[in-house]
Amino acid sequence: MERGSSGLRRLCREVAKFGAVGGAGVLVNLGVFNLVRQVTDLQVVRASVIATIVAIVFNYVGFRYFTYRDRDKTRRTREMSLFLLFSAVGLVIENGVLYTATYGFGWDSPLQSNIFKFLGIGVATLFRFWSYRSWVFRALPVREPAVGPVAGGGPRGAAPRQPVP
Repeated sequence: MERGSSGLRRLCREVAKFGAVGGAGVLVNLGVFNLVRQVTDLQVVRASVIATIVAIVFNYVGFRYFTYRDRDKTRRTREMSLFLLFSAVGLVIENGVLYTATYGFGWDSPLQSNIFKFLGIGVATLFRFWSYRSWVFRALPVREPAVGPVAGGGPRGAAPRQPVP
């Protein structure tokens, strides 16, 4: 039971850290999105793609150095490639929701754009959490404690050696 509850606690900590970085990333994403929409004449989905890319960079730093800092760091090129691949899929999911609302249903007021941007972020976040923890930031293999001689000099479970008279 201890091993199971320990794993659950670890998962809860991971979800909390992922949520903290992701929450800050959402603020960056929405902030950049609204800033780009205010200062440029870019279409809504193009502004959203720019914001998503800025948030992806922000999130990588947070995930690598906070959420998953204890994970395998030996294959950074592979990690970065997979992170970018899964982030690109998340970008398509996130902006696909916004695209559908804007161009499919004509919901393009600033409030509607922010609502569907936020909804797209939520759907993409579920995919990103699964893919990052499963494929990108892989857990290091669990090491079993070394089994060796115990006090008394014999192998584990054997009776201690007796001096020969």
